[in-house]
Amino acid sequence: MQIIAHDPERFTALPDYPFAENWLTIDLGEGFSGRMHYLDEGPKDAPPVLLFHGEPSWSFLYRKMIPLLVDAGFRCLAPDLIGFGKSDKPDDVAFYTYARHLAWLNQWRDAVVPGVAGLFCQDWGGLLGLRMVGEQPDRFAFVVASNTFLPAGGGKASPGFLAWREFVLNSPDFDVGKVLDQATSTARTPEEIAAYDAPFPDEASKAGARAFPQLVPIEDDKPGVAENKAAWAGLAAFDKPFLTLFGEDDTVLGAAGPMLAERIKGAAGQPHAMLKTCGHFSQEDRPAELAEGVIAMARKAGFLA
Repeated sequence: MQIIAHDPERFTALPDYPFAENWLTIDLGEGFSGRMHYLDEGPKDAPPVLLFHGEPSWSFLYRKMIPLLVDAGFRCLAPDLIGFGKSDKPDDVAFYTYARHLAWLNQWRDAVVPGVAGLFCQDWGGLLGLRMVGEQPDRFAFVVASNTFLPAGGGKASPGFLAWREFVLNSPDFDVGKVLDQATSTARTPEEIAAYDAPFPDEASKAGARAFPQLVPIEDDKPGVAENKAAWAGLAAFDKPFLTLFGEDDTVLGAAGPMLAERIKGAAGQPHAMLKTCGHFSQEDRPAELAEGVIAMARKAGFLA
């Protein structure tokens, strides 16, 4: 197996992404290590909020939200998951597992922001972040979730997700920038599409993106089902502010918003919303509304003045 490093030349013309690079070396397992890239914007002593991306995006997805959150008084931390963005990419699809992604992200969290933080998560950022909340609720001050869930078997999935999983598994042409453009309700510019393509110069670099949909523990025999069932006990009992802001136009996970909110104690009475003209990548379509939700939950939690 090879560990592919990013090519800086592919990231030289990113629109609205003036952020400094930060790096942490991660133990990937089986004797391998890799560098994880992350953004760290805002004062180091400000209340931290974690911004977790999903499939097949990277921290570029948060470029519109980060300035709004920093202006509100946050320290924003947005990692590129291993296999995505500027982070290193093992080129073996089979090397990526749900458990390893959690271990890699927990290594980063323990090293960079070990104390209490807020969380915004979307897509696989929720499968990782909500699992972390369920397992360590005391480390989170509030949560805002968008177009995500914490599946734990049962075999139920939307037709949109099943079609997506089949496409990623079998399509010979996995055009990431085109996927991002099609899964938003507002048009992406050519420069934005190129930015989403930048991490993936060839098929080998897409191994992590190819792997992710196959790892979702929908079926009862999938790895992660038992662990997610156990995590749901802590997640359901999470009594700090928990807000869902989902996209009405998301055919993959949009319908999961009310199902998520009704199961979590801290979600009771919160101003949950289905956002209009909002697709799966809600950070592109409705960044201001999402940032406002984060700010409101942080203030309700007494985490932000």
